[in-house]
Amino acid sequence: MKKSNVREVALDALIKLDQNQAYSNLLLQSVMKANDLNDKDRGLLTELVYGTLQNKLALDYMLKPFMKKPEKVTLWVIHLLRMSLYQMEYLEKIPDRAALFEAVEIAKKRGHKGISSFVNGVLRSVQREGVPSFDEIADPIERLAVETSHPEWLVSEWTDAYGFEAAEQICRVHMIPPKQTLRVNTLKNDRDGLLKRLSEAGFEAEAGDLSKDAVKLLKGTIAASPFFKEGDVTIQDESSMLVARALGPEPGETVLDACAAPGGKSTHISELLQNTGKVVSLDLHQHKVKLIREAAGRLGLSNIETKAMDARKAGEAFQPQQFDRILVDAPCSGFGVIRRKPDLKYSKTPEDSARLAGIQLAILNEIAPLLKKGGTLVYSTCTMDRTENEQVMHAFLEEHDEFEPDHSLSERLPEKAAPYVQSGSVQILPHYFGTDGFFICSMRKKGSQ
Repeated sequence: MKKSNVREVALDALIKLDQNQAYSNLLLQSVMKANDLNDKDRGLLTELVYGTLQNKLALDYMLKPFMKKPEKVTLWVIHLLRMSLYQMEYLEKIPDRAALFEAVEIAKKRGHKGISSFVNGVLRSVQREGVPSFDEIADPIERLAVETSHPEWLVSEWTDAYGFEAAEQICRVHMIPPKQTLRVNTLKNDRDGLLKRLSEAGFEAEAGDLSKDAVKLLKGTIAASPFFKEGDVTIQDESSMLVARALGPEPGETVLDACAAPGGKSTHISELLQNTGKVVSLDLHQHKVKLIREAAGRLGLSNIETKAMDARKAGEAFQPQQFDRILVDAPCSGFGVIRRKPDLKYSKTPEDSARLAGIQLAILNEIAPLLKKGGTLVYSTCTMDRTENEQVMHAFLEEHDEFEPDHSLSERLPEKAAPYVQSGSVQILPHYFGTDGFFICSMRKKGSQ
């Protein structure tokens, strides 16, 4: 494969993200496969794409005084200016002159002399005059939104829900790249044993902060290692690991995971069942169901049964009171994973949450009859939007008086998470533990089996 200039590759990726609304993490993987980049360049590519994307609104604010008519500037030139300014303002290891030189060379190659002169002029003006201060923005919500590149409506919503101080902490923690966390496959290892083996293999790792199944990877890439390939670990965020623990499956039980792809929670449930009983894992798309099967095979789990179907039609495929426990890890706005998918900040609207809440409630209504009396239903999302979380939970409980909040939830969660549990639910905000944002609600079906 042809060797590529890493900044040109990054620019192409940013343009594709803008045009195709692709997920940044998936696009970056495919771009790396398509280009012959060494480890250093792969690291720079990731930094340039994620960094430029994470700081897009702040970069546009900084560039604004230096462009008379930004709306008339070609899109690829805007991306080039953002990426170059990101290096100049945020990356101390890259000299301004290097970022500027590379930008002008790319502009010459892709455009005409006028474009390269324009790029050169804008960036030299920035270098000479300096960028405007965020302190010039009087309104605190608008200032926070611009400085941390979050839509103003989203910062306003978080401020209404959690207060300005928490909203600020959420926004700022989103700007810090997440550590990779691994879930120990307890059928093959215990955490201490795995940490020892990882150390011997040259990885730097430590016990997780929140989940007793978690290992934080400080140095090294796990996906290509024997630890991953041979099923010793799953890559999963710590807050996500709390979901299966909240469900509390017991060996021999039959569990439904209604929205299961790519399989992280299904495989965790399977491990907690000690590979006994049965986990029925549903997903709407066949190609995603394949991911669940592959994950189960890699981890050596044989009690997972997969099915491609819409969870809103689950009543047609299963009998009433067929399951001991049910998990609905619902499709959601995903605002809890912005650190991993910064493009989510810009692609969602307030209307999306209301639309998703309707889908979430429809799934819960459909699967409710499938749970045995005395059984546990866990509803979870990776968002902090109350429309999709508390409001959906309350609407479901109002419609289904056969269900009640499960006040024993805190007993199944780690000690650190227990103080945040209220009336059978918990909202983990990203700044609490440096994890993804997650909402988990446990409900119990009245009666006994």
